[in-house]
Amino acid sequence: MQNPYEVIKAEVYDIIQESPLIRTLRLKPEKPIEFKTGQFIELGLPGIGEGPFTPSSSHYISETMDVTIMKTGFLTEHIHKIDPGTLVGIRGPFGSHYPLEKFKGKDVLIVGGGCGLAPLRSLFLSMLHDNKAYNSITFLAGAKTPKDCIYKDEVTEWRKYDNVKFIRAVDEVPPEEEWNENVGVVTTLFEKVKIEVNGNPVVVCGPPLMMKFATRDLLKLGFKEENLYLSMEKKMYCGFGQCRHCIIGGYYACKDGPVFTFDQIKNEEAIWE
Repeated sequence: MQNPYEVIKAEVYDIIQESPLIRTLRLKPEKPIEFKTGQFIELGLPGIGEGPFTPSSSHYISETMDVTIMKTGFLTEHIHKIDPGTLVGIRGPFGSHYPLEKFKGKDVLIVGGGCGLAPLRSLFLSMLHDNKAYNSITFLAGAKTPKDCIYKDEVTEWRKYDNVKFIRAVDEVPPEEEWNENVGVVTTLFEKVKIEVNGNPVVVCGPPLMMKFATRDLLKLGFKEENLYLSMEKKMYCGFGQCRHCIIGGYYACKDGPVFTFDQIKNEEAIWE
């Protein structure tokens, strides 16, 4: 059994600049790292520090790992300065995961925004590995502007699957940018696609405000609280349940999550902060 507290060295063998503030590190660990989609790892830079990040690659691949990271502070600013060939440290995996066994045979809806697409890409790719096990997969992805859209080079390939719909929307289109898809916040896409509600799961991840309003609208559409999965990794820091930064009422996002159903945490205070 893999020791989640052991630091495994990994080489950054490629870097994809997804948007001005988001890049994907492609990592080759010195030994395979197995995880379940939705779980997180602690990624560290020697002499700088470490932080929690959710892999954005399929959990069926353990020899390499993709980690998509937004530049938001001290550690991530340093991560955005590294080049291919850099060695980093990985600990984990930690936390809960998406219950794919419950999704099989269902119409699965995935709703994401911004860097929240990182864990959702992992979920999506893991599902595409056995896509016929699911009745349908609808992925609604939002971003601020076209240049902020991530995984641009993969969209065409994703849309080739018969039972998959990948639909994007941006909040606005600046005059200097081109865009021929939907304009509006990602929740406006609920009106544009046929969504099968009865007994089907929906997964939401993104900025807290987006998650708040997406949850509200999905409940209005009739999704059950126990079928609405939220990824709350934004609150995490140490990954051990020691810093108390990620407390959600009686839960720790790092130890009890980061994947929760809405009915688990709906009565806790300030879950969107």
